[in-house]
Amino acid sequence: MKNRIKISQWKDFRIGDLFDIHPTKSYKMNNSVLLEQNGINPVVVNSSYNNGIGGYTNQKCTEKANMITFSDTTSADSIFYQEHDFVGYPHVQGLYPIGKYKDKWSKYSYLFFVTIFREKAKNMNFDYVNKFTRETAKNIIVKLPTRNEDPDWDYMEDYIKNIKKETERTLKLLIESRNKNKKIDITRWKPFHLYDLFHIDSGTKMDRIAMKYDNPTINFVGRSGINNGVTALVDKVAGYEPYKAGNLTLALGGAYLGSCFVQKSDFYTSQNVIVLIPKENMSFETKEFICSVIFKEGNMHYKAFIDELNRHIKTDFSIKLPITDDGKPDYKYMENYMISLIKKAKNKYECLKQL
Repeated sequence: MKNRIKISQWKDFRIGDLFDIHPTKSYKMNNSVLLEQNGINPVVVNSSYNNGIGGYTNQKCTEKANMITFSDTTSADSIFYQEHDFVGYPHVQGLYPIGKYKDKWSKYSYLFFVTIFREKAKNMNFDYVNKFTRETAKNIIVKLPTRNEDPDWDYMEDYIKNIKKETERTLKLLIESRNKNKKIDITRWKPFHLYDLFHIDSGTKMDRIAMKYDNPTINFVGRSGINNGVTALVDKVAGYEPYKAGNLTLALGGAYLGSCFVQKSDFYTSQNVIVLIPKENMSFETKEFICSVIFKEGNMHYKAFIDELNRHIKTDFSIKLPITDDGKPDYKYMENYMISLIKKAKNKYECLKQL
């Protein structure tokens, strides 16, 4: 196990003293025009996935490579390092180096900084209510390694390069493990609408900022892709019975579109998060399998802030699932598959522990 980094001698830096933060340059086009199937230039949008890239265009890039971006409409998970030239987007903020360190930043020192910046911002609980604005970002204080009171650029670069080497070695082990697995044959899988499998409930549509926290006992599920979607632990609200553990939640829009989880405790939901109540008895592993398929389908065919799930979820949104001989969902196959996947994941985790 690695030793923890000692940061007692690191120095505080205000982000606004290192960077000017302002919106990236964007085209005033509808997404149907801007995003092209055969596009070659990445468009960085308000997303917490895929490095923020929401699609590609043949329009000229508006921003240069080697910079940091984040969305001011979502959480701190949208902080990314952009290695290539790209097209900006409304509400996507860029960090532009200023001051005496303006020419010091490199790919590796940026990656080091992004990790610290993101973790610091995530601990400040930004979301769709408590928005992550550029003014807020400017005043965030981060600790960086120093040499002679200046950021230690060599330390940051060497640290990330060493992680890269170790990650490549471990990735090789994981690829070798994956290559031993057989691909799933889905030729006989069948599409099902969500309403075939679940009662689709619109959720409690509560506002987290209005909740009370004097005696918190109920999970609050928001549009988040981490921590099972749970963004807070709140008081029970008189007159509102929480949903029971075992039901699924699904984020219909935003940066975490398609995030689907099996809830392990009773819960309320925020706006734009629905509840899927199984029509039949399903094991936890079966529900996890379906969650994964829903997430994959949502991310492949729908886009945050462009074509979200809201108008599709009760009409044409469907997922493919394995079936039994009589054409019904094969819940037992799904359960066994997830059990075997968990075992394999544990083996891969042992590989990662070697780092």
